[in-house]
Amino acid sequence: MRVITGSARGVRLKTPEGLLTRPTSERVKEAVFSVIQFEVEGSRVLDLFAGTGQMGIEALSRGAREAVFVDERRDACDLVRENLRRTRLSEQAQVVQGDFLSYLQTCRKTFDLIFLDPPYRKEFLENALKSITEIDILSDRGIIICERPAEKQLEGTFPGLVRGKDYRYGKTWITLFRKG
Repeated sequence: MRVITGSARGVRLKTPEGLLTRPTSERVKEAVFSVIQFEVEGSRVLDLFAGTGQMGIEALSRGAREAVFVDERRDACDLVRENLRRTRLSEQAQVVQGDFLSYLQTCRKTFDLIFLDPPYRKEFLENALKSITEIDILSDRGIIICERPAEKQLEGTFPGLVRGKDYRYGKTWITLFRKG
């Protein structure tokens, strides 16, 4: 796993051992950044369920102003910090260890890009989308990028969000929401 382009282009990121973290494939990451390429520079990024931090780090490498990485697991937060050091992007980043709902309930920032790639087997994605709309942390030009397995449906509407196109990459679906 490496940074695709920007200031940290080519830097290899550390990945965790075991199956607790499922990093986004390079093919999916490349496709996502192809879709949002003109939205990244100068943006404020939230990488919720950060895992390795690769999505937020890719955004920072491409010119995002700042990024917040949230994960409840200490080893994941340590891995994000290590990857930020490797890419020399630590000064633009904040790493928060904690539950995603607790973070969202106390968040006082707004974000232009929010990456949601929660554990696949739980209802975290819908809960995160609902909380984000309730607390209104997405900027007026903001985009939420959701990753989910092909077999998982993303049902319902979320007040204040307009659902964009769904993109399928093998066994992964990417769905974009914009503030509307």
